[in-house]
Amino acid sequence: MLTKKELPECPVATTVGLIGSKWKLLIIRNLLVRPWRFNELKKSLEGISQKVLTDSLRSMEEDGLITRTVYPEVPPRVEYALSDLGETLRPILNAMQEWGNTYKESL
Repeated sequence: MLTKKELPECPVATTVGLIGSKWKLLIIRNLLVRPWRFNELKKSLEGISQKVLTDSLRSMEEDGLITRTVYPEVPPRVEYALSDLGETLRPILNAMQEWGNTYKESL
């Protein structure tokens, strides 16, 4: 996680830096619905590599946007979910969805 001094001065740039990649936005979109396991996410995100998914999840966990829960089972089960901070992204993604729908309807 970056310190305040390391973050961009512009708040929009901060947001884009945290969630601006194509894959991070789509992962968050999925996690807004429910917690997901790694393989479920991989199957739902056509074209994402295992490395990119792993790196994205680790990065978002470090930034405090998601939680990773390991259940002590055999075989081990790991679930990813939005953290309380990650949940605050809901209105942003809802606004993006609304805008995207409006744009499509205008064509």
